[in-house]
Amino acid sequence: MKAPEVFYARSGDVSIAYQVVGDGPVDLVFVRGLAGELLSTWEQPLLVAHVMGFASFSRVLMFDKRGTGLSDRVREVPTLETRMDDVRTVMDAVGSDRAFLWSGQEGGRMTTLFAATYPERTAGLILLDPSAKGLRSDDYPWAPTEAEWQERLREIREGWGRREFFDKMLVEMSPEIAGDEEFLEWFVAHMRRSLSPGAAVAFHRMMMDADVGDVLPAVRVPSLIIYLEGNPGPAEYFAQRIPDAELVSLPDLRGEYTWVHPEAHALTLRATEEFVERVGRHEEPDRVLATVLFTDIVGSTERAAQLGDRAWRELLERHHAIVRGQLARFRGQEIDTAGDGFFASFDGPARAIRCACAVRDGLRQIGVDVRAGLHTGECEIVGGKIAGIAVNVGARVASLAGPGEVLASSTVKDLVAGSGIGFEDRGEHELRGIPGAWRVFAVAGG
Repeated sequence: MKAPEVFYARSGDVSIAYQVVGDGPVDLVFVRGLAGELLSTWEQPLLVAHVMGFASFSRVLMFDKRGTGLSDRVREVPTLETRMDDVRTVMDAVGSDRAFLWSGQEGGRMTTLFAATYPERTAGLILLDPSAKGLRSDDYPWAPTEAEWQERLREIREGWGRREFFDKMLVEMSPEIAGDEEFLEWFVAHMRRSLSPGAAVAFHRMMMDADVGDVLPAVRVPSLIIYLEGNPGPAEYFAQRIPDAELVSLPDLRGEYTWVHPEAHALTLRATEEFVERVGRHEEPDRVLATVLFTDIVGSTERAAQLGDRAWRELLERHHAIVRGQLARFRGQEIDTAGDGFFASFDGPARAIRCACAVRDGLRQIGVDVRAGLHTGECEIVGGKIAGIAVNVGARVASLAGPGEVLASSTVKDLVAGSGIGFEDRGEHELRGIPGAWRVFAVAGG
């Protein structure tokens, strides 16, 4: 089949390659998991049937993730946050206000985060055999251990691009079709075009570190989770945490590719189409996932007394100008200002961290020390502003910070895997008025 036209959309300084397939009444963003390359997609009839199945009831938006396929190569590791930006960029480029997000395995982490962060742009979330965490934990025993990951990274570093490596990889990913030589030839070429060896290592390292477990309860859009009957654990983990999530099982499938198995393929398409058709009218969300930032001047009372009213007022004006300049730069929204303190929200945790550090560094130049705290969580929308327990957590984290220190909750740390931002463990703390112990991290380099 002839491949559809390839277009490009600018996400910051990066060009994202995308295609539009079909003209159905709803939009569906097909986010592939590990890797993908638009043009070679159309060289595999089984995968084409999968895409065209979606296109029979929707307008399908497909794209190559930054650093892969036809999209620009990048020096830094793409984070979940930058990959969310790329989805919004493609949707904006085609005039899509709202879309269903469809993804599988690791790709489900980014689409889950997108749905929680941008519920007003997410008509529904469809996840195939999703993964919430890269590393095994007590409550998530299905992920590899750190030792297993290190061995996997070594194998990728030494083998990516070689035919024998991809032969073994296909046996792991789709044993039912691994013996088909024609399919193997396509798979090897597809993977080589998707990721370079260095990009493959960087991408898998990000996969190891990323964790969206804390985000799941903040997903408030209709959600469908399709899973392999022989491995229900990860899907049930999602369904137990995402409110009102639906579960559909796929029997008799070994591996990740539903589209190589006729029965699993038919069930996947039918479940997706029925879900899309029965999702009701759009309601404006009253809850959203956000990263909150609190800052205040260290020793402000003493400083005000030392300077006097006029000089203190002038210093505050300079302080406010610097903070607001950095909020604009990093797409933060000022929620409230009280004296020398700021409360702001962000749609991405890495942007919030970088803004906090930029505020701190900018204020140091005028002789002002601030402290900052960050947390990512579900917030209520009240009168156009955000509120709720996540806001209280952010404020309490900020209160633990010392002069010039930027502190973040573990949720923030888990969501910026691959960003290059370093952290130093500050241990567990009791936050006043908030149940449980909370692990806090200091942003390194401060």
